[in-house]
Parts: sequence; C-alpha cells; structure tokens
Amino acid sequence: MKRNTMFALIALGLGGIGVAHAQDYSSWYLAPRIGVVAPDSARKTDASLFGGIGAGVWVNPNFAVDFEYGMNNADFKSGSPRDGHQWENLQLDVAGRYFFGDLGSGWRPYLMGGFGAMRHKAFSGFLLHEQGEARAGGWDPMATVGVGVQYNMNDRLAFRGEIAGRYDRDNNSLNSPLSESYGFPTKSGFFDGVVTVGLTYSFGGAAPAPAPKQVAPPPPPPPPARTPEQPEQHTTTIDLRGVEFKFDHPRVGEKLVPSLKAPTAESVQILDEAVDTLKRYPNVHVEVDGHTDSVGSDAYNQKLSERRAKGVYDYLTAHGVDASRLDGPKGFGKTQPIDTNDTAEGRQRNRRTELKVEN
Repeated sequence: MKRNTMFALIALGLGGIGVAHAQDYSSWYLAPRIGVVAPDSARKTDASLFGGIGAGVWVNPNFAVDFEYGMNNADFKSGSPRDGHQWENLQLDVAGRYFFGDLGSGWRPYLMGGFGAMRHKAFSGFLLHEQGEARAGGWDPMATVGVGVQYNMNDRLAFRGEIAGRYDRDNNSLNSPLSESYGFPTKSGFFDGVVTVGLTYSFGGAAPAPAPKQVAPPPPPPPPARTPEQPEQHTTTIDLRGVEFKFDHPRVGEKLVPSLKAPTAESVQILDEAVDTLKRYPNVHVEVDGHTDSVGSDAYNQKLSERRAKGVYDYLTAHGVDASRLDGPKGFGKTQPIDTNDTAEGRQRNRRTELKVEN
C-alpha cells in the first residue's frame, strides 16, 4: 500500500489496520523416516535398519492419513541353518494418525493404526537353490499399531518419532517345504517392533488470494452539522496486507518482530507506515483487535488473538504512539470472521489484527 493512500484512509476514517498471519496448514505432505526393526524371535533374524517414505494428507486438523512404503533387509542369526544369508522385506500400507492438541501446538502426541501388505524373500544357500526354494517369497497381509509424537518446527516442517508393533502374516519366506528340516517353524504370524524417526514436509494447500490494490478515494463532501439529539460515531477498518506472522506465533513472551515471517523488512515497513500515519494525525483514536480463523479450539484461538493484538499494540507504543490513543489490545479469537472458514483463502482473511478508527 502506498503511504499517501494510508494517510488518506485513516484521515478520512475509512478503515483500520489488518494483518495477515500464519500460513494455512497444507493438505499434503511427504514423510521420510528411518529406524530399527526388532524382529519376532521365531524369525531367527537379527535386528535390522528400516527405511521408508510416506505421502500424507490432512483429513482435518486432528487426523491424517499416510500412504507408506518401507523396506528392511535382515541377516539370519549366527548358527541358523541359513546363517550368512538374508531375509528381504518390503512393506506397503495405509496408516491413520490421530493427533492430540491444537494444530498450532509445538508438541502433538498421536495414536497410529494401519494395514497393508508385505513382500518377503528368504535368500538361501545352495541346497535350497537346488530344491527350487532359494528365493521363496510373496505378498502377505500385515497390520500395525503404535504411538508417536510430532513437533511442528514451522508451518512446513515437522519432526516425527514413533514406536509401533507390526503383525505380519508371513506365509511365504519361512514356510517352504524344507523349513522344518532346516530348523524353522511353520508358524505364519509374527510380531515385530519398529522404532522410527523422521520428518514431514508439507507442500499442498492453496495459496492465499492476492491482496486487492487499495486506492485512496476522493475527499468526501463536508458532513452535515449534527444536533445534540443526533450523535453519530463511525467505526471503520483498513486492511493492510503484507504483514504476516510465522506459524503459531507469537509464542508466549515473544516480541513482535521475531514472530514475523521472513522477509520481516516488508512487514516492519508497513507497521512503520502505520506509526508514521498515526503521528501525522494526533487526533485519531484507534482500538487494537486480534482475530483468528476457526482451526483449533476456542481457548487456543482466544489466547493467540490476544498475543497478536498485543504484539501490534506494543510495537505502536514503543515507536512513539501514545497509549492514551489506543484501546485494547483485545482478542476476539474466531468469533468475528470476515470470510468463510471453509477455504484456505477465507481462513487467510480471517487471521488478522485490526486498528479500528473511531471518528
């Protein structure tokens, strides 16, 4: 927004300041992970490294679904008839994760459950090769349950740690005709432990709608004289796009500038223009209000809106705007939307901090 445009709007009482905030959480994400598999003792294999990647989608702020691929190759134990050979495992599954806490929380514990299939191959020695069993294997059903915790580092990147139990109905790699003669059980159900750590990187979600250009209106005609019996007060708002907060910021006790999204210079310039404008019009009295979208609980959004309003309030007073000219700061949470909360664009508009100008 041009400086002279803002001067005119505030001078004429046509608006209050709006601030765009945290990015909307993205719909899709990638989730690479690594870890360790502690196998069922009946497999007669050593613990092995696990690697995998998933593509996930948020169904709602508390529930996500991941489509996952994983792999681990384990060595058969020393002393086993297949000592020196390897057991190969590929995993394809769909897992649901239910997260506790609000979307903007730093740490979020969760429960996980999934199902899918596993492909097994037991790479064996010369005798089994002669019998046609050297690469016995195939696909079998599996299920997994577990617990984990996710830490949201910002609006795109999160850390995830998880401990899970995996049931594998392996009817292939160990159940060859020679299994019993070589000391392997004929059981088909195995329980493995899987411990993993990884990251999630969000890349989906709609981009915020571009801000409309604001043009200063021509000066209005002089208002008619008001009689004592006809008092009038006009409250208006100016929506300044371009000042954005980091995801779930400001945190408790955090100052305004560190909580702004990079490049912070652009946001600071807009705030400085607001300070300059208020100094040029010393008779203007404003109320500092904070608002959020509907994502998250009422209590969380109320506190977040209060922190954002206070951040702007403190910035104005720290840069020379007399506190007697400011009402608030006041937080309204998600109770006063100016657009729908059913779309990313609408939620982007609802996340705002306003200066209401009273004439």
